[in-house]
Amino acid sequence: MATHTVRTVRTIHTVHASPLGDLLLTGSVSPAGALTLTSLSLPGQGGAPAVRAEDRDDRPFAEAHRQLAAYFTGRRTRFDLTLSPAGSPFQRAVWQALEDVPHGTTTTYGELAARLGVPRAEIRSVGRALGANPLLLLRPCHRVIGADGSLRGYAGGVEHKQWLLTHEGALQPTLL
Repeated sequence: MATHTVRTVRTIHTVHASPLGDLLLTGSVSPAGALTLTSLSLPGQGGAPAVRAEDRDDRPFAEAHRQLAAYFTGRRTRFDLTLSPAGSPFQRAVWQALEDVPHGTTTTYGELAARLGVPRAEIRSVGRALGANPLLLLRPCHRVIGADGSLRGYAGGVEHKQWLLTHEGALQPTLL
């Protein structure tokens, strides 16, 4: 009788200290040790994945930590990590389109919808897809703003959106 070894993918997490607070990264590790990121959540974000302390493993996230540190010090403008967010085909198409919004710039919900061929009457579906983005910062939904220039909804909080856009040079720092 033949026996089969079942190799399972392990779900793990880590925390990355940042100027925004502790970022929660989750991912899956293959039996060969390859990491695929499934989420990056900001502090206070609703809908962040629940994690168990015993599933924390910082080692597979070394490259993600390196790239995030470089981003926050201004030495990186794009991420080169393996991503696999859970979402519908439409959501994944919206999230993928974010890759075309360059660092230091913004786009509007309407412009993003037009690029995706979404009818004007259905722009809200783009907003809902952005709100469900599980890879904040890595898939830069913070770069999408209202047609009037307003900083509308952001799952990580509008204050974090403002900080990120200021950090990237898309907004001027505000003086208090």
